[in-house]
Amino acid sequence: MKCELCAYSVESCIAAARLGLDRVELCASPAEGGVTPSYAAIERVAAVKGIDLSVMIRPRGGDFLYSDEEFQTMLADIAVARKAGATGVVFGILTPDGKVDVNRTRALVEAASGLETTFHRAIDMTEDYDAALDAIIDAGCSRVLTSGGYDKAADGIEAIARAVSRAAGRIEIMAGSGVGSANAVALAATGVDALHFSAKKMIAGKMLYRNPRISMGGSAEVDEYALRVVDEEEVVKILNLVKPGLP
Repeated sequence: MKCELCAYSVESCIAAARLGLDRVELCASPAEGGVTPSYAAIERVAAVKGIDLSVMIRPRGGDFLYSDEEFQTMLADIAVARKAGATGVVFGILTPDGKVDVNRTRALVEAASGLETTFHRAIDMTEDYDAALDAIIDAGCSRVLTSGGYDKAADGIEAIARAVSRAAGRIEIMAGSGVGSANAVALAATGVDALHFSAKKMIAGKMLYRNPRISMGGSAEVDEYALRVVDEEEVVKILNLVKPGLP
């Protein structure tokens, strides 16, 4: 059972390596669900010893139907991730009618030759979950990240178990979204190859002066003076549950 941290900073990736996680998925912009991080961030995380690095390849937030220009950006970002030292890339691309875009997915896999390829939770947005899994396998991806077609993996646990059975070892199945110490054992029991979690907590930033008239993100509901960090105690709890015997 491998464990992957969804990380949005170099600091989080360093913590993941120190805590004994197997892999990080490096993203930017958590408010958008993760987009492609900067070259410098990829390069710095790639230098962290003892942990694999998968890089999110997503040119924008929103849906997974991409224009030709956006698709070309994805291809270029894969080349950038490779150059910066990533060991894998993460992407998902759909057709207008909610199917996996097999041709474009296969092109992304080919562009990433030599890197691990994860098809992300775009599978959970498809109109036929089982057919989508087959299409992802046909396209040649290394693994798929899924919540079973539900917002949280715990709610999609039956579909995740069905995906493990349907995959029959042809692709790795990784459960993600809302994964924590409260449900890690149940999700692991489905037979998935990996668990994906953020184990995040928010802490107060250290800015003393805070301008009350401005919201840089355009929403007063978002606390721009709170920092997202790894809840190390939660990570340790999860690892002790699914990887007993770790030092």
